[in-house]
Amino acid sequence: MDRAGQIADRVRAAAADATPLMIRGGGSKPWYGDPLTGEPLEIADHAGVVEYDPGELVLTCRAGTPLAELRALLAENGQHLPFDPPAFGRTATIGGAVACGLSGPARPWSGALRDYLLGARIVNGRGEILHFGGQVMKNVAGYDVSRLMAGARGTLGVLLDVSFKVLPRPAAERTLRFDCPQDEAIRRMNAWAGQPLPLSGAAWSDGVLWLRLAGARSEVAGAAQTLNGQAVEDDGSWQALREHELAFFAGDDPLWRLALPPAAAPLDLAGPCLVDWGGAQRWYRGNESAERIRAAVEAAGGHATLFRGPPGIERFHPLPAVAARLQERIRQAFDPHGILNRRSGVAA
Repeated sequence: MDRAGQIADRVRAAAADATPLMIRGGGSKPWYGDPLTGEPLEIADHAGVVEYDPGELVLTCRAGTPLAELRALLAENGQHLPFDPPAFGRTATIGGAVACGLSGPARPWSGALRDYLLGARIVNGRGEILHFGGQVMKNVAGYDVSRLMAGARGTLGVLLDVSFKVLPRPAAERTLRFDCPQDEAIRRMNAWAGQPLPLSGAAWSDGVLWLRLAGARSEVAGAAQTLNGQAVEDDGSWQALREHELAFFAGDDPLWRLALPPAAAPLDLAGPCLVDWGGAQRWYRGNESAERIRAAVEAAGGHATLFRGPPGIERFHPLPAVAARLQERIRQAFDPHGILNRRSGVAA
């Protein structure tokens, strides 16, 4: 169902009387980011595939389309979303995936969600329907504004439609296991990243390094023989990692997402750590203070996000002053009245 006109009317009316709106798709990730305030703006029924040409490897759909529905459609045609976004629930929509900007375990080798986002149609904070990008990889002469929507969490506009580049599924996939401590795992992952190997996943937890190979059958078989790891059957562990269904993610302790240079040494933090993305993304679950976590991550050249945790802690790593001013100018250009996904307790 195409509800673009109704959504634009609702935003236009809210802008007229400065009523904040909370954009809601499938409601699978309400915990992500800062608490929001405002009246719900439901877009889950603005759904459906607008255009899909398997031969052209392009998919256009409305933002409320369930992520599971898109995955099934692509699988029928031997294709997939190469950035493999986590759903964190059966109700997840493609609009929510774009708004959060998250990618799965293959991200360092396949690319991020924003890299495959070809175009977007949105409603800005004035209630205007705007269209950015298109359905080909090179469609703009300047900055591709559609990619600003990836990870913007709805603060720049209500997503209506999105277009993606999709890819064929790999012909073969194999997982190898290596027993080693975290520092050795990080050293190995970085060494392998510099070799012509068909990598699509590299993660470590609790003394075990897991490596996923994906590509042509001969390529995968040759790499597996060279690396000489223990071959294991696909038991759904990579999907469980993507969806945070592994035992590591269970419990009520705060969960931190640490973005670091891949070769950074293990951090001295009390509590368990899981290494993903070949060392570039690390998950920490524990009760160290936010100040201590962020100081340790900054010293290693990265930044830290409180992915899940108690209120009263800044979710995202503070931006440098120049970047914060630029971000605010962009937000004001798209939403001058500050009505879209406004942080709770923050004035427009």
